Amino acid sequence: MRKRYTNQFKAQVVQELLKEEKTLNQLAAEHGVHPNQLKRWKTIVLAGLPSLFSKDDQAAQAAAAAHEQQITELYAEIGRLTTEVTWLKKKAGLLTQSGTAGAGRT
Repeated sequence: MRKRYTNQFKAQVVQELLKEEKTLNQLAAEHGVHPNQLKRWKTIVLAGLPSLFSKDDQAAQAAAAAHEQQITELYAEIGRLTTEVTWLKKKAGLLTQSGTAGAGRT
C-alpha cells in the first residue's frame, strides 16, 4: 500500500530541507521518506513560491476593481435619483422656469 503524507508534514520536511542543516539523506532517513520524493516536494515548493506573492496582488486588484465598480454604480444611482427628484418637483409645481424652488409663490 502506498504511503500518503499530509500537506503539513510535507511542508515541515521541505522547510527543514531548505534550512540545509541536515543532508537530504539524513532527512529522508529521519522521516522515512525516499530522497527522490523529498527532491520532488522541494521542486514543487520552489516552483510555487512566486505565486504566493502574486495572489495578494491579485486579491488587492480584484478588491480595488470591485470598489471602483461600486462607486460608479452609486454615482449613477445618485444621478438618476437627482433627475427623478427634479422631475417630480417640476410636475408638482414646486419649481419655476428658472429652476429655483418656490420662486413667485405666495
